[in-house]
Amino acid sequence: MKILHTSDWHLGRRLYGRTRYSEFTSFLDWLAACIEERNIDALLVSGDIFDTTTPGNRAQQLYYRFLNRVAGHGRCQVVVIGGNHDSPSFLNAPGQLLQVLNVHVRGAMTDNPADEIVVLSDSADKPAAIVCAVPYLRDRDIRVAEAGETLDDKTAKLIQGVRDHYITVCGLAEEMQQELGHLPIICMGHLFTTGSKTVAGDGVRELYVGSLAHVDEAAFPACIDYLALGHLHVPQQVGGSPHYRYCGSPIPMGFGEAEQQKEVVEIIFYGRKAEISTLPVPCFQHLLRLTGSLDEIYDRVAVLKEQESTSWLEIVYTGQEIIGNLRELIEEAVSGSSMEIRRIHNRAVVAQALRPVVPDETLDDLDVDEVFSRCLDSHEVADEKRQELVDAYREIVLSLQEDDRNAE
Repeated sequence: MKILHTSDWHLGRRLYGRTRYSEFTSFLDWLAACIEERNIDALLVSGDIFDTTTPGNRAQQLYYRFLNRVAGHGRCQVVVIGGNHDSPSFLNAPGQLLQVLNVHVRGAMTDNPADEIVVLSDSADKPAAIVCAVPYLRDRDIRVAEAGETLDDKTAKLIQGVRDHYITVCGLAEEMQQELGHLPIICMGHLFTTGSKTVAGDGVRELYVGSLAHVDEAAFPACIDYLALGHLHVPQQVGGSPHYRYCGSPIPMGFGEAEQQKEVVEIIFYGRKAEISTLPVPCFQHLLRLTGSLDEIYDRVAVLKEQESTSWLEIVYTGQEIIGNLRELIEEAVSGSSMEIRRIHNRAVVAQALRPVVPDETLDDLDVDEVFSRCLDSHEVADEKRQELVDAYREIVLSLQEDDRNAE
């Protein structure tokens, strides 16, 4: 049985105000072609299909167009789980219709763990694999808050809640395995594991406010033959287990990911033995970070113009001279080319503490935590009071992000 593992599409995401629909379209077309050419039996999508809980019409169109194409080719089955960026009710709403197309959607945890079990079939329509389709587990799903509990208490309860849920669902899979035969057990998830790698500016959100709550690989039951994880954008193994994987995002979500080779994971099962390989995803839009003094940036831009580059640029100015019209100068330098400036970070101006406003900086250049940090700075909040305010602020932001506005 041949399976592809992908995650973190973030359909609808922008890069400093620039839409990325051309990249999303190219990736989904490429993925559909891979499924067709390689005769893939099942596709696993491990969360964060959309970038927000209220995706726009064009993002939705891309999603359903892709599922329709996959359903129209042979008999590839698709299993989709919700991530922390997704609206569970939005994903689940067309579930019965998608089931007809062999698409199984699990947007959120329910009261019945058996709902997360999906049995995949082979080309002869016989059971071939058991999938534990565990979606992103929200704090309120797995932990009961208690007055007076410490941060360590909260973290321990979150980790135990995740562990207990996986033990329960995998236990059901093992019971089914006894009925159906020696089938592989594949587990999906959307979470942060201990020791995993991230990069600055990748947009990966903290899952549980005020808690590190990173799950150790030992938390996953030994019966799992392949663990298909999402949430982190850097493709990587989990610990020392080659069959526990993050496939990573298919396109770079920020300039920090620009030099990464993006990939999807192909798993071929021979009985319960998994043969694992990766398929490199083509780069559909080159991102490039230029760092240096103004002259160094000019030189790099000149070379790129000679090469007829179509890159999107992040400019990081590290010169000592304060240049108030840096954006104007850089835009003039790239004029006449197909390059686009997506962000300018003027470190010299940022470092000038006496200037309350940075002329080349916009809200698009900051994340929500940085905005709040600037607010605390402007009000001269003492260090000893900061952490409590930051934790309260993050809890409010997370509650807004996890509020499923589509539920009613």
